[in-house]
Amino acid sequence: MQGGHTDEACAWRDWLLRAVAGDPSKLQIMYGAAGERRLDEYELPWLPGYENSAPVRIGNAASSQFQLDVYGELIDSMHKARCAGIESDPNAWKLQRAVMEFLETAWHEPDEGIWEVRGARRHFTHSKLMAWVAFDRAVKAVEKFDCEGPVERWRSNRDALLLEICARGFNREKNAFVQEYDGEALDASLLMVPLVGFLPPDDERVRGTVAAIERELLIDGFVLRYRSEEVSHVDGLPPGEGAFLLCTFWLADNYALAGRFEEARALFERLLAIRNDLGLLAEQYDPRAGRMLGNFPQAFSHVGLVNTARNLSREGGPAQQRPEREQDLPR
Repeated sequence: MQGGHTDEACAWRDWLLRAVAGDPSKLQIMYGAAGERRLDEYELPWLPGYENSAPVRIGNAASSQFQLDVYGELIDSMHKARCAGIESDPNAWKLQRAVMEFLETAWHEPDEGIWEVRGARRHFTHSKLMAWVAFDRAVKAVEKFDCEGPVERWRSNRDALLLEICARGFNREKNAFVQEYDGEALDASLLMVPLVGFLPPDDERVRGTVAAIERELLIDGFVLRYRSEEVSHVDGLPPGEGAFLLCTFWLADNYALAGRFEEARALFERLLAIRNDLGLLAEQYDPRAGRMLGNFPQAFSHVGLVNTARNLSREGGPAQQRPEREQDLPR
């Protein structure tokens, strides 16, 4: 939409609405290209994998996980479409209202989180953050676009999430938002706190989170999702994964939003420099070996690239990162 590709944006929105139609409790984090819902995961033991990186899998078991953040992503996408002047039909808003009705009770539950953990469900801070986004955008749909809905209930849930996240998702000793409620481990997904308008970029808790991530999650200037050796009991993955490129773009966005434009541009140029000869990026990067790792090409790495490029091309940063709310911020 922001690039002027309105037809493509409308087509994607229509595809999304068709894919997610139905019971909101069964909303998936991913669908097939034609909207398929059964994406069962299988291992192919006869294939060695790239450089013997077995097991080779097709499908994705995460498609059946419960992830709260996807509800926020859905409602935020529809909000951005409205802000861009893309008209929707009443059935689309009816679906969004059904999603919000489900979320009013579901946000209290633990989930598998943005990183698709295969261990026990947790109260992940990023998941609660994206639930806040859903309620915030639903409130704005009523206030700014005259959509009908129980706005007072949505405000109440939004405010409750704000208070709970700041009370339980923020670690005062670390002066940073952390991966899960009442926890200590850092998580780069919390770089989203100012990017979605939850807190302003000059809030001390945001600054503290950025500083903590710089201190503990950087590897040669690139950002790890988290320290896998600290949270292996959560996701079951072995330690030592590469830096996550999307998270590194998020750090550049935080720099830009905070007015640290030289650092933002320098980090962005480092990211551009690791692309292959076709300008493509993988999911991760190993700065010590100077090579890309993981799924390739990875869509959300390129989404991060486009977003950061646009953020750096205009003064003041992304419009959606400027929160519009009247309530006092909890301390």
